[in-house]
Amino acid sequence: MANEDLGRTLRRLRRLAALTQEELAERSGVSVDVIRQLEQQRKHSARLPTLHALANGLGVELTTLLGDPPAVASTGESDGPRFVAVRRAIMPVLFGADTELPRADFSLDRLREQIADGWTQYHAAEFDAVMKALPDMISDARSATAPDNDEDRGSAFSALGKALQLAGHVAVRMGKTDLALTSLERAMEAAQESSDPLLLPMIVNSTAWTYQRQGRLEDALSIALRVADDMMHAGHTETADGLKVWGALTMSAATSAARSGDYERAAATMEEAEREAARVSKLPEGSDNRMVSVFSPSSVRIERVRLAVQYGHPHDALALAKGMRLSRDTPPSWRTWLLLDVARAHTDIGDAAGAVKTLESLRRVAPTWMQHHTLAVAVVRDLWALPNHPPGLRALAEFLGVSE
Repeated sequence: MANEDLGRTLRRLRRLAALTQEELAERSGVSVDVIRQLEQQRKHSARLPTLHALANGLGVELTTLLGDPPAVASTGESDGPRFVAVRRAIMPVLFGADTELPRADFSLDRLREQIADGWTQYHAAEFDAVMKALPDMISDARSATAPDNDEDRGSAFSALGKALQLAGHVAVRMGKTDLALTSLERAMEAAQESSDPLLLPMIVNSTAWTYQRQGRLEDALSIALRVADDMMHAGHTETADGLKVWGALTMSAATSAARSGDYERAAATMEEAEREAARVSKLPEGSDNRMVSVFSPSSVRIERVRLAVQYGHPHDALALAKGMRLSRDTPPSWRTWLLLDVARAHTDIGDAAGAVKTLESLRRVAPTWMQHHTLAVAVVRDLWALPNHPPGLRALAEFLGVSE
């Protein structure tokens, strides 16, 4: 199964990184001839080790090079009517009417519940459902912040900030990182007016993630570290929610360090995060988990596995994943990523049978997600190219359409 967009994406990412083909070849260890063939679309695919090397040379995730899995149903379009509605909610029309008061039946508690459900759907990769609900959520939250509203405006601004943060995440998944930053900047403005001292750091973490997607690794690293340090000095890490937000920022910083080529620093930072994550369960119960950053011993270990396999340490990745027990609050999307990363690690060490066994588990857990995921397809394509196919591979290849 050829990837017709690989060459165009490679060329775009190389130019964004201000690299010549020769400079990318030197940084990645991939020959200039292979890079040239891919960019000229004389070659439409490459083995996973080559793709890994190119992604590392560019300082991006492998999925950024391969293309993210579709964020909407296969019949949808990223700029279709539903996404246009999200754009308008983030950026209302110029010279529009003043913010209206909430409807008579408006309930801030109900709005917060809707936003929390939206985050649950987002983590379950139900992006189409989130896009459908977002415009009304943002509009209702803006109404609740109207100056003449007698409701708690601080809580209303908190709801608006979380809704705009969610819109930013969805925009990233749609490949619209500039729109995501606009949404996140407006979320920060709301956070400044809110009653939640942890909201601004959470939005900063989302911004760092967006910078990573744009290849702005130094920017992502600096803001994550700065805000994490500020939280530590302010004493926010002595609550469960505060420690989760600090932990998410710290993991983000580690990811930026790894993508910048400093894997040792990234690994040390993740080890520190894992030690701190053990304190979460010992602190007083926090607020709704759906509205707070994901941070637990499980999430840290999953991220450590991801970094290890992405940056050429597959044996470390498998050792970290062995016997791992996931906590109940681990989002489904994190569980599926773990299985895919373990499959990648098995592939990298030449254990085709182990890779197939893990991919079979992934198919049982998230068949639709797997079927549309470019990296899952790439792993199975690599396995299918082997001279000897382990049991179960043909069914996976047929399921993903790579057996022709």
